[in-house]
Amino acid sequence: MSDTATKRLRVRAPELAGRGWLNTGGADLSLADLRGRVVVLDFWTFCCVNCLHVLDELRPLEEKYADSLVLVGVHSPKFEHEADPDALAAAVERYAVHHPVLDDPELVTWKAYTARAWPTLVVIDPEGYVVASMSGEGHAHGLSVLIEELIEEHAAKGTLRRGDAPYVPPPAPETALRFPGKAVTLPDGSFLVSDTAHHQLVHLEDDLVTERARIGSRAVFQEPQGLALLPAEVAARVGYDVVVADSVNHQVKGVRLTDGAVTTLAGTGRQLRERSGSGPALKQDLSTPWDVAWFADRVVVAMAGVHQLWALHLATDPAENTVAVLAGTSAEGIRDGVADEAWFAQSSGLATSSDGGRVWVADSETSALRSISLTDNGFEVETHVGQGLFDFGHRDGAADQALLQHPLGVTVLPDGSVAISDTYNGAIRRFDPAAREVSTLATGLREPSDAVVEVDADQARLVVVESAAHQLVRVPIPAEAQVVDGLARQTQRPPTELSAGDVELVIGFTPPTGQKLDYRWGDPTQLMVSSSPEAFLREGAGTATGLTRTLHLDPAVGSGILHISVRAAACDGDPVTGEVPEHAACHLYQQDWGIPVVLAEGADTQLRLDLRGV
Repeated sequence: MSDTATKRLRVRAPELAGRGWLNTGGADLSLADLRGRVVVLDFWTFCCVNCLHVLDELRPLEEKYADSLVLVGVHSPKFEHEADPDALAAAVERYAVHHPVLDDPELVTWKAYTARAWPTLVVIDPEGYVVASMSGEGHAHGLSVLIEELIEEHAAKGTLRRGDAPYVPPPAPETALRFPGKAVTLPDGSFLVSDTAHHQLVHLEDDLVTERARIGSRAVFQEPQGLALLPAEVAARVGYDVVVADSVNHQVKGVRLTDGAVTTLAGTGRQLRERSGSGPALKQDLSTPWDVAWFADRVVVAMAGVHQLWALHLATDPAENTVAVLAGTSAEGIRDGVADEAWFAQSSGLATSSDGGRVWVADSETSALRSISLTDNGFEVETHVGQGLFDFGHRDGAADQALLQHPLGVTVLPDGSVAISDTYNGAIRRFDPAAREVSTLATGLREPSDAVVEVDADQARLVVVESAAHQLVRVPIPAEAQVVDGLARQTQRPPTELSAGDVELVIGFTPPTGQKLDYRWGDPTQLMVSSSPEAFLREGAGTATGLTRTLHLDPAVGSGILHISVRAAACDGDPVTGEVPEHAACHLYQQDWGIPVVLAEGADTQLRLDLRGV
C-alpha cells in the first residue's frame, strides 16, 4: 500500500502550541497559516547528535521544495538547560536552523503528537491531515518521495498553495569567535581553538584575543570540534602537529601549524550508517567525531554519532592509516566492563591522564564521567559519575550520588584530578579520583565546552572555552572547591504506562513508495532490546531479526527504561511485482529509543514505535 493511499486514514493534525516562536520575525504560526503547504514537523532537542544529523538531511529538501514545503522545528527539551529560551535561541543560530522553530518547553505539542523519541518527523498534508510519522535518521529519500506524491496529488485537487516559507532570519551576529568548541595549549604558551560556527581554527596569543592566524575555511572544515596536540616525535614523523575532529564533515584531519596545511587522516566525508567499521582510515565512513586524544600510541576518537570510541593509527603516509572500534557496541546508555561490550551515549570530551594509562570521557547524554584504560584483561570501561540517560542535576559530594548536566569536556589537573566542563550547568566541576568526590570549581559560565591548564610561575589556572559567550576566559583553580548540593533532575518526558507481564513490542515500518524490504539474503531487519534496571525485562532481551517481540516486564520492579534499537534495510524495487533488481540501491533506516515505562493495572499490552509509520 503506497503512502498516498494510506493517508486516507484522515487524522487531523493537532494545533501547534508552545511558549513562542523563533525565526518568524516575532509572529506566531498556526496550522491554518500553513494550509495548502506540505508541512514537516521536526521534533528535536539541541543536545541530540541524531537531531543534528537530521537537520543536515533536511536542508536539501528545504531547498528543493522551497515553494511547497514548510519545515517546522518543534524544540522539545530533554535537559533543564535546553528549556532556557536564550539557550534555545543560541542553539538555533549555532546549528544554522533556517526555518521556524516552536519553543515547546512543557512538551505540549510533543504530547499532542505522541512523540516518543528525538528525532521524530511528522508529515502533514496541505489539507491539515497527518500522513506519516518517522523516527531516527535516514529518512531523506523516503520524505522526498512522499513530498513529491503529496505535491502531485494536491496540485491536481487544487489544494496546493505555493509561496515563500514563513522563515524570517534573525539579525546577523558579529563576534571574533562564534560558538568555539575545543582548545589546546601550544608549546609557546599560545592557544589553538576550534572556531566551530565560523568553520575555522584560530591561533590565539596568550591574551586570548589577539589572533596570530586563522586556518581553514568552510571548504576545509565544517563545525570542527576536538583538537589533540601530537607528541613532538610523532608530529615530526607524520608531518602535522594537531589532529582535528571535523564533526559535520565526518572526518579526522591533521594540521601543520607552520603553514596551516590540512591533511585528511580518516573518513570519506560520508556519515557512517552501519554500526561499526574498521580498516583503511580514508575508506571508512565516520559519524560525527567530536573529540580526539593521544593515548597508547594512537588517536582515540569520540565517535559521538554512533556512541563509540574509535582508535586511529597514524602512518607516515595517510593512505596507510587505519581505524577500528576501540569501545562501545553503539547501544546508547551506561554499561561498564570490557570495551567491546560497553555502552556510551554521545561521548563528546576526551583527556588522557598524566601517567598515560587512562582516557577520561565526558559522556554527554548520560551526564556522566567515564574512562577507558588498558588492563591485564584488555581495554575496560568504568563510570565514575553519572546515573543514566534521564538523570541529571548539579549535586556535589560522593561520586556515586553526584550529578552533572550534559558535560562536553574533560581536563586533567596538575594533581591528577579531573576538571569537567559541565556544559548545561554552566559550571566547571572537579572529580577527585582518590576521594571519589565531586566539587564545583566555578559557576556562572555560558555553556563551557572545554578547558586547558595554564601554568605560570607555578600557579595553575584553567583557560575555559565559554562556547555560548563566544570567548575563552581564565578561571582560577581554588585551593578549596565550592560545594553545591543541588536538586536531582530527571528528563520530564511522560512515562509510558504498560501492563505487567507480557507486552507485545511492535515496530511500525512502511518502506517509501518504490522501496521494498529485501529478503533475498535473509531478514533485513534487526531488533535489539534491553532494560535499565536489567531485572525490569525478565524475557525478551537480546538481538534478533524481526520487527515484533514479546517482552515480559517484572511487576516486582514496577518501572524502568526500555532500550530499543532497530534497523531495517529497504531496497529500490518494482512497486507492482515487489521484485528487487540485482543491483538495486538500498537504504538503511535505524533508530534508538529509551522509553521510560511505569507498570499499571489495565494499561496497554502493546508498545508500538514507528520507525516509519503511515
